[in-house]
Amino acid sequence: MQIKEIEKKDIWENFIIGCEEKTFLQSWNWGEFQKMMGNKIWRFGVFEENKLISVALVIKIQAKRGTFLLIQHGPLGRKETFSPLLTELRKIAKREKASFIRMIPLWEKNEENQRFLENFGFREAPMHANAYEATLKLNLVPSEEELLMNMRKTTRYLVRQSLKNSNLEVVKSDKIEDVKLYDKLNQEVAKHQQFVPFSYEFVKNEFNVFTKDNQALLLLGKYQGKIIASALIIFWSGNGFYHQAALNPKYYKIPIAYLLQWEAIKEAKIRGCKLYDLWGFVDPQKNPRHPWAGPTLFKMGFGGTAYQYVKTQDLPLSWRYWLTFLFEKLRKIKRGL
Repeated sequence: MQIKEIEKKDIWENFIIGCEEKTFLQSWNWGEFQKMMGNKIWRFGVFEENKLISVALVIKIQAKRGTFLLIQHGPLGRKETFSPLLTELRKIAKREKASFIRMIPLWEKNEENQRFLENFGFREAPMHANAYEATLKLNLVPSEEELLMNMRKTTRYLVRQSLKNSNLEVVKSDKIEDVKLYDKLNQEVAKHQQFVPFSYEFVKNEFNVFTKDNQALLLLGKYQGKIIASALIIFWSGNGFYHQAALNPKYYKIPIAYLLQWEAIKEAKIRGCKLYDLWGFVDPQKNPRHPWAGPTLFKMGFGGTAYQYVKTQDLPLSWRYWLTFLFEKLRKIKRGL
């Protein structure tokens, strides 16, 4: 097997089309976004007899808590390429002075996959890697009416009522200046729920990169002409992703979120997507106090199938890793995760 950096977008994207489990966090454009954010990246391909059999987008993260290599929702491809890829990652980590490697592969959560990672020295990370470890995916092949019938009764009712409500409207936008409207809402939500949101620069750059290929859309939810909700949807490789969303907390009783989600689902269907990824899931019965429990109940109302993957994994490479471990462990406790 040979490991090479892939420099052509079409080679990268065409390989991923054939991968069943994937998210845009391994897309070519996510790499471009990371570069815009000032992060160093590598796009590795593993070849066997000149045939590409695995890829991994690797990001160097430099933060106060430490420097590390990050692979979100990857690598993609054949599992037997993991060992040679890891050998290459160790070399890069040493050169870049990274104290650990963090990854969350889209591998089913089971003992076999956990043991596989443990055999390479990985351990469960104290925090997730800004990428979900479980999600809900909605099959978009059925008709719109079938999708409605597969929803929870209350969700279906609220969707249909919101469609009839002349005070509610959803506007679609691919204008970069409208990211400011989303950011304003997001800041209000963050202040109300006391969490640190993605920065305006983060969302703007993400939107900017993906809209260049017609892969992103902002949905703005209006009540009596005022924008009270918004969502950033990514459309990539036959999938729609409900990636960012915000709702003005003063209007939580207004069912605009249901209309907005339904319009996003229909848009994904129009664009030929086969799956709609609701992006992030926790079991609200097992974790009723988790910050994602409420949003998960909302998402579950639209139907879909739950997918659970192995937890975020860390490979310690230096004693400095344990400083990061302690920092993140304390932060996790503080956030009630």
